[in-house]
Amino acid sequence: MAREKVVPIRTLGHFIDGAPVAGSGERWGEVFNPATGAMAARVALASAEETRAAIHAARMALPAWAEVAPVQRARVFFRFKALLEKHSDELARLITLEHGKVLSDARGEVTRGIEVVEFACGIPQLLKGEFSDSVGGGIDSWSLRQPVGVCVGITPFNFPAMVPLWMFPIAIACGNTFVLKPSEKDPGCALRLAQLLTEAGLPAGVFNVLNGDRVAVDALLADPDVAAVSFVGSTPVAEHVYQTASAHGKRVQALGGAKNHMIVMPDADTKQAAQALMGAAYGSAGERCMAISVAVAVGDAGDRLVGELKALIAQLDVGDGMREGVEMGPLVTREHLERVQGYVELGVSEGAKLVADGREQAISGHPEGFYLGPCLFDQVRPGMRIYKEEIFGPVLAIVRVPDFEQALQLVNAHDFGNGSAIFTRDGGIARRFCHAVQSGMVGVNVPIPVPMAFHSFGGWKRSLFGALHVHGPDGVRFYTRLKTITARWPSGPSQGPDFFMPTMK
Repeated sequence: MAREKVVPIRTLGHFIDGAPVAGSGERWGEVFNPATGAMAARVALASAEETRAAIHAARMALPAWAEVAPVQRARVFFRFKALLEKHSDELARLITLEHGKVLSDARGEVTRGIEVVEFACGIPQLLKGEFSDSVGGGIDSWSLRQPVGVCVGITPFNFPAMVPLWMFPIAIACGNTFVLKPSEKDPGCALRLAQLLTEAGLPAGVFNVLNGDRVAVDALLADPDVAAVSFVGSTPVAEHVYQTASAHGKRVQALGGAKNHMIVMPDADTKQAAQALMGAAYGSAGERCMAISVAVAVGDAGDRLVGELKALIAQLDVGDGMREGVEMGPLVTREHLERVQGYVELGVSEGAKLVADGREQAISGHPEGFYLGPCLFDQVRPGMRIYKEEIFGPVLAIVRVPDFEQALQLVNAHDFGNGSAIFTRDGGIARRFCHAVQSGMVGVNVPIPVPMAFHSFGGWKRSLFGALHVHGPDGVRFYTRLKTITARWPSGPSQGPDFFMPTMK
């Protein structure tokens, strides 16, 4: 009788001061292959002392790295970009094995991350200041952007490559050093990124990866050597990060949850809108902060939209993300699967009409995988919890309203304001929506309006805590401090004391 093949359990530690670190071994987390439900790795969970060691390495590397010319920093990222492209398939496979998203989606994630590295390669241009000649008699004034110090990134499980790449390339290119605390659910990609950065020539200590849970997070938020904190995750945690880090004198950008709405007008191409919703609601099993989780059907669009969605859901290929052609993979952990299933049960109890029930999904050969098929609710009302709360799974709610103004009012009344979209052929309606909707990212006939790297990503209301968004121009502003210099070179004897601000006479 043939023996069953035993897959060895990997052990993942940290990456500190330019080298892998095993960790103390006192506490461990478990990393699963969501497709099979099998444990794939153990990850070290850092203590407060280990967290301090990572911060110390970044602090010691800071003075020398801050003095490196921006053009030389950029050259490191040119080499890093080339390495990311060379290893993109490897990174994508690692994402799929630990997160569960389909391989094509993982490749897309890596590509979007590389685009931010491309943006960071332009740092000499992005750090240029302003100069004003003769602001007063013989006086000139100019501005500089200088690094803030040791920066921290706390990133979520749903984009283990892209979200860290939103943060650290810009921070490091600006002359800062960085400590990344990735999600303990899928930490392998972050450790591989650290290895590639070292291969690109980044000095030891400039970039560090610390695996851990709340113990590490709270130590990072309170440490006096940390100057800035970037966070992406749920709104309750984002609020905690913002309040705690701010109370300790740090600048903070904390991106929270979402309940993204897509308005479908009666004049929209219903087939096109339904196809867009399939990718936006069920892509990556709905585990995206930019997923569309509410479709607002205006007028007579509702019946047509639901009919199209039912037909498309019946054809959706759900399975192991490593298999080519699969369109939706599993959820990240069994605990998260059970949480999302609980919301489906809640929606039924609240009186919403469950048109497609993904709880019936069965995947041949993977009975222990964390699978939930696409779920579709119709006749959802704004008072229901499945409408108000972020589910973060493959659950789409249809809300019906009679006209555009009520649709707009519905979107604007929600606590979250991350992203929103409208599908219509009416340019006037689209223009009014863009102007009046209260969300940070807006799509017109584009269901997931994620800005390119040279713009900035962020929401409004309870989807963002802090003044600045991530990557793009706001990223450069966040990771630098502005310094303005006013100078005069006297050419003659002093005329006596001045008791006024420098100005033209």
